[in-house]
Amino acid sequence: MTIEKRPFAGVAIAFVSALGLSLLAPSFAHAEDKDKGDVKHVLLISVDGMHEVDLQRYVGAHPSSSFGRLLAHGVHFADAHTARPSDSFPGLLAFMTGGTPKTHGVFYDDSYDRKLFAPGSNCQGQPGTEALYAENLAYDITKLDGGGPAGSDHIDPAHLPMRLKGGKCEVVYPHQYLKLNTIMEVIHEAGRRTAWSDKHPAYEIISGPSGKGLDELYAPEINSTTVPGQPGADWTTDPSFTRTYDQLKVTAVLNWIKGFDHTGKTKVGVPAIFGMNFQAVSVGQKVTADGYLDAAATPSPQLQASLDFVDASLGQMLDALADQHIARDTLVIVGAKHGQSPIDVNKLHMLTGSTNPKLGGGVRADVTDPADLLTNGGVQLAQETADDVALIWLQNQGDAEKAVAILEADRKASNRARIEKIYAGEQLVDRFGDPAAGRTPDIIIQPIAGTIYSKSKKKIAEHGGFAEDDTHVLLVVSNPKLAPTIVHERVANRQVAPTILKALGLEPDELEAVRGEDHTHLLPGVRVKDRD
Repeated sequence: MTIEKRPFAGVAIAFVSALGLSLLAPSFAHAEDKDKGDVKHVLLISVDGMHEVDLQRYVGAHPSSSFGRLLAHGVHFADAHTARPSDSFPGLLAFMTGGTPKTHGVFYDDSYDRKLFAPGSNCQGQPGTEALYAENLAYDITKLDGGGPAGSDHIDPAHLPMRLKGGKCEVVYPHQYLKLNTIMEVIHEAGRRTAWSDKHPAYEIISGPSGKGLDELYAPEINSTTVPGQPGADWTTDPSFTRTYDQLKVTAVLNWIKGFDHTGKTKVGVPAIFGMNFQAVSVGQKVTADGYLDAAATPSPQLQASLDFVDASLGQMLDALADQHIARDTLVIVGAKHGQSPIDVNKLHMLTGSTNPKLGGGVRADVTDPADLLTNGGVQLAQETADDVALIWLQNQGDAEKAVAILEADRKASNRARIEKIYAGEQLVDRFGDPAAGRTPDIIIQPIAGTIYSKSKKKIAEHGGFAEDDTHVLLVVSNPKLAPTIVHERVANRQVAPTILKALGLEPDELEAVRGEDHTHLLPGVRVKDRD
């Protein structure tokens, strides 16, 4: 098999050689094996922020690592890409629904909905409100679980947007905001157990519209001010704090592998689908003192420590699967909801007025917020959500043409907003859906790579955008019965969802996104047995 020549391809060749891997077509056990490759469990892991190049570099330097173990019995998708926007919600929902924001309706964890009403409004006044599903939902941010009554979901309904349904005003929980069903729902409906761990209680969204998909959610609040010995600090303040936080979730996964609930106290059986996200790499990439050392993605010491932590944690999981004699029954999938941009800090440009120390004396604090261009031009915004992308909802949708003209005029002149591409009109409708339906932004701006629409002193990278650093992430599907393979075909994270159902002997077409969004295909090269 010829390895495609692309940036860092030489590293890929190096680590394949170091492991002595032959590039064979993947398959499960031979026909004489009594289980014939049946998969009973899927362990899904998202290493948030981790790029494909991070995987290549890590295994090249550590061929005997846990990542190396996964590749030795796995299909490595070298050209895997996240959802767009590359935010955490659409990133995870790609894995869970097989769809994109165009169909599942969730563009960001902080978006806008023209049909909903503000929290606490009792559906009075004009509809149209921010739909924010993050740490804001906590009863008490000083509590690791988010606070609230014992046994609750730790989501304060007073913080939820509202809607009119059947003439009655009701709050909209995250799972009710999602338009499409999830693999969790399909698997739960088949009578099998489901479990997940993530960074906010708002991640109950993956229960799906029915609200019944998750048997167990363990979601310690990452923005809670509960770091021991660090008054007022949350778990994202320092990568070392984040590693401690992630260990809570690792422990939950290990308990699930042993057949217990996340506490390790109640025997419930090993879930059919379970997993977690790691935050340590993402924080290590973003915090000003850390990140990458150069354009070749050499990690800083703290980022290296976070990569080592994730690798060691994956090793614990693989060992636990073996100890419980379910390694051959478990398909392990390791990917990332999103990447992070820029890898090369020399490409970093931030909003005018930023005093981020990585900007080299402020010469790259030269970016004008697109929202300012529009408001100064007489166009009022309902909301702008901006990281290294800008999602813009207009107060008056009839201003869309005027707004695009203002932005294009700047782009073609001094380009103060460092705009690379503007999505609007028919092109936006085709790719993201119709803004008139209420959720799709009226305008989406992809800035020049390295641009962050922020003045933050704490961050040197962000996600959400469409750039290569945002979207090109690791993806490995591994099982002891799989032969090592590198697939160079471009794939999308949303292909993971139907692949999981197929592996478990369930019907991928049970997912609404698979049926409705250009038919989401299975990942190529992962051969799993059809059950009779």
